[in-house]
Order: sequence, then C-alpha cells, then structure tokens
Amino acid sequence: MDLTLIVALVIALALIFDFTNGFHDTANAMATPIATGAMKPKVAVGVAAVLNLVGAFLSTEVAKTVSGGIIKEGDGGIQITPEMIFAGLIGAIVWNLITWLRGLPSSSSHALFGGLIGATIIGVGAQAVAYDVVLAKVILPALIAPITVGIVAFIATRLAYAITRRDVGKPDGRGGFRYAQIFSSSLVALSHGTNDAQKTMGVITLTLIAGGYQAVGSGPQFWVIACCALAIAIGTYTGGWRIILTMGRGLTEIKPAQGFAAETSTAATILASSHLGFALSTTQVASGSVIGSGLGRRGSTVRWGMAGQIALGWLLTLPASAIMGAFAAGLALLGPIGIVLDVVIGTIVVYVLFRWSKRDRVSHDNLHDIDDAGHVVKIKKTPRKPSRKDRQKVAL
Repeated sequence: MDLTLIVALVIALALIFDFTNGFHDTANAMATPIATGAMKPKVAVGVAAVLNLVGAFLSTEVAKTVSGGIIKEGDGGIQITPEMIFAGLIGAIVWNLITWLRGLPSSSSHALFGGLIGATIIGVGAQAVAYDVVLAKVILPALIAPITVGIVAFIATRLAYAITRRDVGKPDGRGGFRYAQIFSSSLVALSHGTNDAQKTMGVITLTLIAGGYQAVGSGPQFWVIACCALAIAIGTYTGGWRIILTMGRGLTEIKPAQGFAAETSTAATILASSHLGFALSTTQVASGSVIGSGLGRRGSTVRWGMAGQIALGWLLTLPASAIMGAFAAGLALLGPIGIVLDVVIGTIVVYVLFRWSKRDRVSHDNLHDIDDAGHVVKIKKTPRKPSRKDRQKVAL
C-alpha cells in the first residue's frame, strides 16, 4: 500500500482514538460535580471540552515519551511501521469501546500502549519494545499513582470536614464546596488535556517519523497539536455518560466537600506527571481519588464490588488491547488486503458495540433516573387532569 495513504489512514484512526479517549475520560473531571449537583450535565461536559482543548497546548513532554520512548530505534531509525501503528490503534479503540459499554473507567492510555506493544511484537519482534521505559513510565506509575492519590484524597477529605466541623446552632459552611467544585473539576479537565491529548500527538508523531516525514527525536508539529486538541475536545463534549454514572455514583456517594478534595488531588497528580513526562492514566488517578475521598468521609460507604470490577478492568487493559493489536497486526502483514480486512472487521465490531449500547441507553436526559445497579428507574407520572376540551370530546 502507498506509504502516503497508510500514513493518512493512521492519522485519521489516531484522531478517532483521541475522540474515544475524550468521551471515555469525561468522567475523570465531571462525574463528581454532576453527582453533587454543582454543575448541570451538559454544562459540565461543555466546560470540560473547552479546557481539554486549552490543556492540549500547554505541554508536549508526554507526547515525546510516546513518540520516542516506548518503541526502540534501530540502525535505520525507529523500527515500528505505520501499518503496525494502524493495527495498534484498532486494538486500543475496540477496548475503549468495550469498557465504555460496560461503564468501566479503564485507562485509554494503557489501551493505546497495549495495542502498540502487541502490534510491534508481531510486526517487528519483542526486542523492539523498550521494556525499561514501559516499566518506568507506564506500569510503575499505574501501580503507584492510584494508591498515592487515594491517600492524598483521604487526608484532604478529612481536613475539609475537620475545618468545616458543624457546631450546634451554626452553619457548617460546607455548601461552599459545591461552588469550589466548579474550579477544582475545571482544573482536572485542564490537566487531562495536558496529559491525554498528548498521547495521540505522540502516536501521530511516531507515524510521521516511521514514514520518514519527520526527523527522529523531534516533537509534535503545531498542526498535530491542534488536530488532537480539537478531537479530544469534541469527544469530551459528547459525554461518556455510562462512565460518569459509575464514577459519580457507582463507587461511593459523593458530597461536595469530598468531591472537591478528590478533584484537587486528581488535578495535582496529573499536572505533576505531565511535567515529568509520565504517561499516567488519568482514569486510574481519578478513580483512586474518589475511593480515597469515600474512605475519608465518616458514614460514607465504598462499594468494593464495583471497585474490584474496575481494578480487574485495569489489569486486563494492557494484555487485552495487546492481543487485539497483535491480531490486527497479523492481518496487516498480509499487505493491502490485510489493511482492508482490519478496516472492515474493526468497523463491524464498532457498529455492533454501538447497536448494543442502544439496548440500555444512558444520556444526560436519564442520568439521574438510573439506580446504582445501572437500571433505569421507572417514574410514575401523575395523571393529567382532563381539560375542558377533553371533557367536551367525551360528552360527544
């Protein structure tokens, strides 16, 4: 297949992944303010979309980790080919949609890395993967970050409730946290843009380097940054309501004070990781902070069954997306016909997943009519009093 055509296909597919990353991870910033009523659902996702767009322009350190760290460079330059990147993206997108359908806040970042690693092993060989970089900048942060941010959120929640301790006959001042959440959740959305949008920038830059359109070791070009920023912003605005439901109500009941504590802990951790170039999972950070805040509020209950399902999803993400990326890479090795098969099979799978999602639709309209088990609650409507015109029709 013509090199220019496959590079164009990879860039298009990378932007589709960026779009799925946006709606998959909207919950990281906006689940808690929606759950506490601090922001209306559509307003919340609109604010998150704008701030993701802005955040994408603030840093490129994570993009450099993706484009120049995970896959080794050989004597002739970077070893991975655009076809293998194409296959890895298919694995990442399919896993993103599977976890979205299940309402599981899994890591889009790890889905991407898993897909690329699986495709690289099949297409080039296991020796082409920089396992030391994967361990240092992907796996270890994934293990450490949720625990660390959970502890920080626990302490922050305790402090928030201690400072606003209720005295008899006096207001406790905790209502102000609902307004503070607007700021803290916005900071999370901004930090998400500085981290997650860069991963797609890194993939596109990796593709341009592999295709010989950009020098090895160089960072993302401005048009790449702009396209990725726009794609993740549009994806964020579409909602991702299933995961918002899980993060906002599935793990613990969230009050404004603990929501503020969770969001500030999440934002601080993500911004620090973006500065250091760690390709951190914002989903894992946000989930850890929600659990930590739930433990920090007296009388709150953490739903460990749901937390276990989420943790299982985290464990499966890297290997599952790697297997799917490897399968797609095996087809891609067949040449142009393999690329066509990848596109056809991938399109069918995506279509089936979206059709399946229509069976139990979740949106901003019915978000508050769904119980913690994910079932729509049927609200009985009060019968409308017959109008004068109705009574005349009956008389006739």
